[in-house]
Order: sequence, then C-alpha cells, then structure tokens
Amino acid sequence: MTNSTKYDMILDALQKLLESKNINAITVSEIAQTAGMGKGSIYYYFSSKEAILEALVERTYEKPLEIATTLADQRDISPFTRMAMIFQACRNSSSEFLKRDPSLSGVQEGAYIHHKFLNHLIIGLKPTLTEIISQGIEQGKISFGNPSALAEIVLIVLTVKLDNTIVPSTPAEIEETIRALVALLERGTENPEGSLNFLTAF
Repeated sequence: MTNSTKYDMILDALQKLLESKNINAITVSEIAQTAGMGKGSIYYYFSSKEAILEALVERTYEKPLEIATTLADQRDISPFTRMAMIFQACRNSSSEFLKRDPSLSGVQEGAYIHHKFLNHLIIGLKPTLTEIISQGIEQGKISFGNPSALAEIVLIVLTVKLDNTIVPSTPAEIEETIRALVALLERGTENPEGSLNFLTAF
C-alpha cells in the first residue's frame, strides 16, 4: 500500500465519521480504527485531528483551486468569465461535499466545517483572483486601483452567500445579494450595466 493511499484512507475515515458524529467527539483512535490502521500510522502523516480536518478540506477543494490556477493563465478568456467559472467550480465542490455528508448541513457542525472551507477558499483563491483582475486591468476591461482588495471583497461575499451555511438565506435573498454585488462590480470597474449578469447564474 502506497503512502498516498494510506493518506487518503485517513481522510476517507474522518469523512465517514463526520456522517454520524460531531468533529469534537471524534478521536484520533476512532479515525485509525475506521481507516483500518494503527494510531501510530495516523501520526506519521498528521500531527493532530485538526491537521486531518484541514487536509480533508484541502482535498475537497483541490479541483476548484487547480481550475483557478489554470484559468489565471488563459488570457484569451474574459477575466469576468474566468471569475464566474471559478465560483461555479467552488459551489459544485461544496455541494458535492454536503451531498456525501448530509449531517454537515446541521447549523453548528456545518458552520464549523464550512468556516474551514471558506477560510481555505478565500486564502487559496485570493492570489489567483487578484492575478485575473490585474490582467483585466492591463487589458482595459477593468478599472480599479486595488485588485487584491477587490478580489478579497468578491470572494468573501460570494463564498459566504453561495455556501449558505454561515448566513442561511433563501434562494431569493441569495440572488438579491449577488445581483447587488454584480451592480457594484459593474459600476466600480466601469463595465456597462448588465454586462456581468452571467455572474448571477449560480
């Protein structure tokens, strides 16, 4: 059995345990037992239960972060289109995680796990999104003085609203917030009204 296989087995074990237990009630021993290995093997790969959870979050969002990195280099695609593609990939990934682990939709557990998700997404995507916005500024498609700040604002609003765990909202409320963000983006980046409406297609 390869090291990468054991690594994934540990993550799979935690994910399985999360289906029926609160993260605070899960022990490293239980993770080891569920993974079919000794507790010492767990500590070969991870320093703590929290480290396993962080790795699980990273694996869950590995695909959208890879997509983001790839999109950053595709200058022939509109920067706003690339932004929309990144956000859609993130939402799909989050939906898939909740589909596999329905218990995570509970308020307390969901908020805890998704706080980890959102932190990972915002930190992981901010440099890439900043680069995409900077490219848009260079191309004359975006007019904004601080691409890093704009990237953070967009990520915080979109990830929190689309994730819909920290601030639960109805579909109508989410749409209203996203449309308001799009309107601000259009004005702030000097794009014509309605030009970024495709960002609401989530």
